[in-house]
Amino acid sequence: MAEKIAVAMSGGVDSTVCAALLAKHHEVHGFFMNLGLPDQEEQIARVGRVAERLAIRLEVVDLAEVFAKEIIDYFCRSYGAGITPNPCVVCNPRIKFGRLLEAVRARGIDHMATGHYVRVTHDHKGSHLRQGLDHRKDQSYFLCGLSRKQLQHLVFPLGALSKDEVYRLAGEFGFDHRPSAESQDVCFLKNMGPGDLLKRKTDCAKGDIVTQNGKKVGSHEGVFHYTIGQRRGLGVCDSTPFYVTALDAAKKQVIVGKEADLWHHELLVRTVNWISGIAPQLPARLAVKIRYRHQAAPAELSREGELLRVVFAEAQRAITPGQFAVFYENDEVIGGGEIVTQLPASL
Repeated sequence: MAEKIAVAMSGGVDSTVCAALLAKHHEVHGFFMNLGLPDQEEQIARVGRVAERLAIRLEVVDLAEVFAKEIIDYFCRSYGAGITPNPCVVCNPRIKFGRLLEAVRARGIDHMATGHYVRVTHDHKGSHLRQGLDHRKDQSYFLCGLSRKQLQHLVFPLGALSKDEVYRLAGEFGFDHRPSAESQDVCFLKNMGPGDLLKRKTDCAKGDIVTQNGKKVGSHEGVFHYTIGQRRGLGVCDSTPFYVTALDAAKKQVIVGKEADLWHHELLVRTVNWISGIAPQLPARLAVKIRYRHQAAPAELSREGELLRVVFAEAQRAITPGQFAVFYENDEVIGGGEIVTQLPASL
């Protein structure tokens, strides 16, 4: 009798190919997360067509209330506080691999698969999260909040494949997904920018754009319209470009500086998650990513009270509070945590 396995399905090419591959040798049960998004009915219909085509069972799990409370509210609070959140990093351990995995296991299914481009290996120490072999598509950054307990129940069939191979397989399985420019937008924003949502959810108080020495050089419609490193949309002129270097929500200020002001050697991290459940012996030298598209850079990690201090061998550009620092040892994700501050580059 074929082993049962759950697949988190969205109707997109990745989860579709994931389900089709597993259906060759397993009894696949599809699960769709109802997150209460604007196009939810359209998504459910699309996933239903995929499930019907693959002749697999599909179940819709209602997670709209918890998603709104734990992810959308976090998103709005963060921007309102002048930091730039990463809802995908928070959603994965709490919602997709938290509440959804719990629902799957409650149905008597021990393993769940998704279309993430990552790999999991297992040895006597437990489960290890590793980068996808296609480093252009690797999504391990977004899974830094997972635990070994969660990883032991997870399967990632696309981890050794490239995106081109996935599209080829989709065609072989009879699906007409076609290569396209993939959206990097937050799922609940759809065609909105963060400001469109935040105008309805937070205090959009106007304020000043000021230089690092406090000189007013412009005005803004709300700090949540800005993020560290931003150049466009400032409406501030000078002989050389200004960039956003900091946000002060309490003072309603957007602080700007020059390109050189964006570079820093150090940062602090809070709420660190170590995937193994145990921190490595510190200080430790690891590679650190400060955003999804960032090239991991060598750094030394050490304790700073309840925080973790990360000191890079070379200065890094636009370190952004609210984003996540993710720690790698070779191709393995060791852990990660939220960036809470940036420190000036060493002189």
